[in-house]
Amino acid sequence: MRKIVTVMLSTCLLAGLASIRAAASKYSSPATPPPAASRARIVSTFDAGWLFHKGDATAANQLDFNDTAWRKLDLPHDWSIEGPFDAKNTTGGAGGFLPSGIGWYRKHFNLPASYKDRRLFMDFDGVMANSDVWINGFHLGKRPYGYVSFRYELTEHVKFGNEQNVIAVRADNSEQPASRWYTGAGIYRHVRLVATNSVHITQWGTFVTTPQVSADKATVRVQNEVINQSSAPRTLSIQTTVLDPNGRLVHEEEAKTLSIAPGATLKLSQDIFVKDPQRWDLDHPNLYRLVVRVRDGKNTLDDETVTFGIRDAHFEADTGFWLNGKNFKIKGVCLHHDGSAFGAAVPLRVWERRLEILRDLGVNAIRTAHNPPAPEFLDLCDRMGFLVMDELFDCWTVAKNPYDYHLYFKEWSNIDARDTVRRDRNHPSVIVYSAGNEIHDTPRHDIAKPILASLVATFHEADPSRPVSQGLFRPNVSHDYDNGLADLLDVVGQNYRENEILAAHKQKPTRKILGTENGHDRSAWLPMRDNPPYAGQFLWSGIDYLGESRQWPTVAYNSGLLYRTGAPRPLAFERQSWWSDRPMVYVARRTAPTPKPMLGTDPGYDPTAERRPQVLFSDWTPLNTEPHYENVEVYSNCEQVELFLNDKSLGEQSRPADDSPRNWNVPFEIGTLKAVAKNNGRVVASYELRTAGKPAQILLAVDRNAIAPVWDDVAYVTVTVADENGVLVPTAGDLISFSIKGPGVIAAVDSSNNNSHESFQATARKAYQGSCFAMLKATAGKGRITLTASSPGLKSSSITISAVAIR
Repeated sequence: MRKIVTVMLSTCLLAGLASIRAAASKYSSPATPPPAASRARIVSTFDAGWLFHKGDATAANQLDFNDTAWRKLDLPHDWSIEGPFDAKNTTGGAGGFLPSGIGWYRKHFNLPASYKDRRLFMDFDGVMANSDVWINGFHLGKRPYGYVSFRYELTEHVKFGNEQNVIAVRADNSEQPASRWYTGAGIYRHVRLVATNSVHITQWGTFVTTPQVSADKATVRVQNEVINQSSAPRTLSIQTTVLDPNGRLVHEEEAKTLSIAPGATLKLSQDIFVKDPQRWDLDHPNLYRLVVRVRDGKNTLDDETVTFGIRDAHFEADTGFWLNGKNFKIKGVCLHHDGSAFGAAVPLRVWERRLEILRDLGVNAIRTAHNPPAPEFLDLCDRMGFLVMDELFDCWTVAKNPYDYHLYFKEWSNIDARDTVRRDRNHPSVIVYSAGNEIHDTPRHDIAKPILASLVATFHEADPSRPVSQGLFRPNVSHDYDNGLADLLDVVGQNYRENEILAAHKQKPTRKILGTENGHDRSAWLPMRDNPPYAGQFLWSGIDYLGESRQWPTVAYNSGLLYRTGAPRPLAFERQSWWSDRPMVYVARRTAPTPKPMLGTDPGYDPTAERRPQVLFSDWTPLNTEPHYENVEVYSNCEQVELFLNDKSLGEQSRPADDSPRNWNVPFEIGTLKAVAKNNGRVVASYELRTAGKPAQILLAVDRNAIAPVWDDVAYVTVTVADENGVLVPTAGDLISFSIKGPGVIAAVDSSNNNSHESFQATARKAYQGSCFAMLKATAGKGRITLTASSPGLKSSSITISAVAIR
């Protein structure tokens, strides 16, 4: 039977709910503002109760605008993913043929009278794109880049008590194409209302580093920025509390009293010494909490809690990457920001599930291609123990598309870089920043060098503790290694051409080198495996993503280890055989060599096919059942693998030194093909394929047996069309219909078919290669949710999970 990779319920449920709880507490605090006296700083979610209008609307920024006919919804929200797919949509293949345009959002809200003495701010984690924001008709500002987080102060423009306020947001991505991949549209990330004292810590004003770390002691350096927005000088002190990963008090002290003038910003720094630190690493992602209180005598004026990790992460020119005294390879993947059926508004559980599956394949690092991620994604990487390359831009001043970021780069790039670095600099998962990807300015070195020098200076000013890299492209062709451009980087990054970057290191052995984007081929893997200076690689890509399809009817790019649904494709297990330490074996049929990616202008390009036609199949059900031979490819990291056909041995093969797959030319017979892997003569792993009969039934499997009624929680139900023996039928394309009972909804449906134009917001989906998915959300914190799947001619199936409250 073909194995379906799912997340085991027993291992992920508690951890999953813990992650959702952590996200809910940080990004989804109480929606109703509490009394001002209840605490120094009040952070409230602002996600619920918005009104939305698709299209432009005259005077929609004004307080008295009539919005009663607008659609009611909660944030985050991506209206573009609602479709429809259409070859005429101006986003074209770059945007997955999904719609673009203008979207308006408005929210009516009241503020307690007790907030009159507060400073009030609105924090947006990301609005796609070219956003304008108004409060009660007053224009607060514009932000072109849809991936950055930003804040506006509302204090002078709001009303209190029974008087209503209206915040209005216009998001405009109507000019297309504006990206090389699907971006989404609207307020697709979280929004919060922040109320502080007039004397308070600035936005992202607490910065924690660990300049000295060993097994027995660590130095934790805390830097704070405090601003006095009152009209009088104030006297204050800073109280600092450190809690270990178990919540135990590690350190507490109060700095000496200081004076701060009206309108001034005060910068403070202190070193804290921690004995026997619980260091953050991949296997033990220990997180400490820092609580900072700004005090005026016995009164707390402001407070902030920052999560951080104690770790020493750095690159060496001759040995690559080091974490806490351990030298290992960065085994990374590049990820775009969409969540397939969820578009750009991705519940955190979607990412958690994807990262769990990637980690099982041996992945330990993520490159956020090619833009800043949502802040909760970095929180998740902190908690799960993933390394992160935090990337900022896909272009500088030279366009890749007519309406992309090059239009705004000169005015906004250093602002966006500074804000993003300040936002992300406390995450222990972040080990390196990237100033750009395959930047087209670089052939003009007289232009590119000043730009890069300015960006690197901005990164270092905001965070001197981390290196800066960049995804250089064909550097030896553009002479980046000879003219000094590459050496403006702390870590020289290069996309593909692995032997070129090794040559650059040989040319100048002081260079620290990293593969910022690499292919799946063994020819890309071996240069990193066999050369200590090569710190690591990031595969293009970790997961299939919407857009960059070039031509209808394809709406997504199939370069991932995982399909868009999170299911691994067969080629992923070759990577697992190279990257994972857990004994494994996997069997696939190869029908042809793996083709290189094809563009729409390439000779022989087939617009009806995906860009990389499938040539690997993990089934023993070929279309040709006549006598013939099958090229069977086996991936394993074990010493010996023996292959059996219907219990008859086809021979044993040892692991090749060059990590190539083990191959058998197998005469096809209906039945079972099984691979058995051994280490030291002992069986440690096995994998089998069985020939499928006719479709007879639907099988359901869910990735977790309980979900919470919060926006970030989702349960994935895998739907399999199987024969009467439970074997997946790889040719099945039946339309599966879903119904649900209990306190839950079908949030989305999906399949791995990158040529499908079916709606994600539906209650039915065609199976693709024998399977599809339904994603469920809870609507209450108690009860049982039952999903039923049915299709004509197939035995239906149901599955039940619990809805539970997060406490």
